[in-house]
Amino acid sequence: MKKMILLLSVALLFNGCDVVNKIGGAYQLSQSEYRYRSLDNIQLAGINLGNASAISVSKLASIATALAGVSTMQNIPFSMTLNMDVTNPNKNAAFLDALDYAIQINEMEFVEGKMDIPIRIEPGETKVVPIPISVDLRNVMNRYSQQRVANEMSAFLGITPNETSVTVKLWPKLTVGNTVLKSPAAIPVVFNFGGKDNGSGKN
Repeated sequence: MKKMILLLSVALLFNGCDVVNKIGGAYQLSQSEYRYRSLDNIQLAGINLGNASAISVSKLASIATALAGVSTMQNIPFSMTLNMDVTNPNKNAAFLDALDYAIQINEMEFVEGKMDIPIRIEPGETKVVPIPISVDLRNVMNRYSQQRVANEMSAFLGITPNETSVTVKLWPKLTVGNTVLKSPAAIPVVFNFGGKDNGSGKN
């Protein structure tokens, strides 16, 4: 709360009431409810896996090969869309201009990125917020180990039954004139996955 007040104080120096309105929208977003919905458009080393609930058995060998790091490619590209249900229980609209994010899988720093698409959720409304994610797993393996990344990703994709905890940190961003203001306080969201069932999301 103190960090949000600090951001508001700085923002007031730029553009008065319009900024107060934007900060208010970002604050309402921080007070909203977040739940895991789905993983879509999953791509691993050129393999189209579709969504997490429908990965075919025929692709398991190719997935295992890519995660083992024995591919002749120097890079192991991985991308997906993380869909979250965001409910605004407040009396005012929740919104922002863009956001930065960071994702951890079982405390393993997985990826950082940004989404430059405005979000607006009216009072009482639930909206699906898609977060596009792209990372080179080879870089993650270099920071940790090939075995750990393979184990975590196998559980994350539901190939193995191990439970997986995914932490998503969201930093709302506001545009005031030509200046982009980033919230100093992240919105933390935790999803628990359990193999193929992919668990249920919780704040």
